[in-house]
Amino acid sequence: MSRNRRAKIVATLGPASSSPEMIRKLYDAGVDMFRLNFSHGTHEDHRARYEAIRAVEREVGTPIAILQDLQGPKIRLGPLEGGKRELTNGSTVRFVCSATAKGNDLPLPHKEVFDAVVPGNQLLIDDGKVRLSATDVGTGYIDAKVISGGIVSDRKGVNLPDTVLALSPITDKDRVDLAFGLELGVDWVAFSFVQRASDLIEAHTLVGGRAGVMSKIEKPAAMSVIEDIVALSDSIMVARGDLGVEIPPEDVPGAQKDLVRLCRLAGKPVIIATQMLESMIHTPTPTRAESSDVATAIYDGSDAVMLSAESASGQFPVQAVETMDRIIRRTEQHKAYRNIIEALHPEVEPLPQHAISAAAAEVAKSIGAACIVAFTSSGTTAYRIARQRPPTPILSVTPNESTARQLAWLWGSTSIRSDEISSYDEMVSHAVQNAKSSGLASDGDCIVVVAGVPFGKSGSTNNLRVVTV
Repeated sequence: MSRNRRAKIVATLGPASSSPEMIRKLYDAGVDMFRLNFSHGTHEDHRARYEAIRAVEREVGTPIAILQDLQGPKIRLGPLEGGKRELTNGSTVRFVCSATAKGNDLPLPHKEVFDAVVPGNQLLIDDGKVRLSATDVGTGYIDAKVISGGIVSDRKGVNLPDTVLALSPITDKDRVDLAFGLELGVDWVAFSFVQRASDLIEAHTLVGGRAGVMSKIEKPAAMSVIEDIVALSDSIMVARGDLGVEIPPEDVPGAQKDLVRLCRLAGKPVIIATQMLESMIHTPTPTRAESSDVATAIYDGSDAVMLSAESASGQFPVQAVETMDRIIRRTEQHKAYRNIIEALHPEVEPLPQHAISAAAAEVAKSIGAACIVAFTSSGTTAYRIARQRPPTPILSVTPNESTARQLAWLWGSTSIRSDEISSYDEMVSHAVQNAKSSGLASDGDCIVVVAGVPFGKSGSTNNLRVVTV
């Protein structure tokens, strides 16, 4: 199914959207990839959602991507005496390395925090609603001054924007969840709170090529080594929720633009996530600011925009997807869109496969081709073409079902699984047949066909051909 738009939609499944009927409605409304959030729900919950998605996939005959989002390490307070405590501006409070605490101390059962924090570092509680600054650090304790006070209650999250923790982003829970997700057959795995490039080495080792590895950018430490992280990731999620807590709000828009630009230059797909249509959790229409936020991500050139609570637990999940779909379409139709999206010209590496992919986008634009048909085994050819952001639709044809699913949320691409090709004649006939059956081309149209010889060998893109349907 061609959505008749370039950017894609990711929707999170949850209590409001787990029935097979609702999942089908969300797909029909425009969802290209479904997110299974392993911070919530049981394995059986996620299995049922996975199977419902695959049932829809079989019904519609179109690959659908499934993203497993791992919880990652959560730094939280322990239980407080009385369940809550009020911190006043200017007062001093002590964090203790313990699961429980007496009196006015705050329990923080995470030894790695006490090993890493130094005086002057910030400690933010409850998504930054309460802000403190460390004044003294000793064995098993951190004294901190309250900068912005408020009520603190049991198990509230703690963010440490100035501190790089000696902590793997992959917890024991994540390892169990990951094994389960890979057994199911998820297409992408998102790793939370990535801080260092070395975190990705561990992630790739565990995934073992069975799914794409996505890094969620939520920590300022990640931004300081972001080029290395992008290079080692298969894709990126700009997780603005935690990132927006740990860096000043005024810096988030610039960080978003930097990340989208860097991903496009690297040919890595990128998702913009969190609070995109937040008001639609409770209302059937978004605010004007939210509409503008989604449009900005599209103008930036992001591959996809994501719904979280809007589709997982909100009252209007289908309307949220339909709204996002309309915003994307209208933005891509705006007269300024092409000029903005084409302002960034990724440098073409001096290799045949890169040159052919870039040439395909240019040739298709020059001759007004109906589509670009990219034969690809691993998906790399489609990624290279998509990074050029051509005005021409991309039809990614692959013999691998897993590749077709992984490409389902790539910018501008419609992915399908097709039989292997072994000759030029087969290449042309398959290209024409698939372009017509997908609705992207009709008799008399020109299409641009990209493939590699020998056929079926990954990374061998070296052939471009113009074909009349």
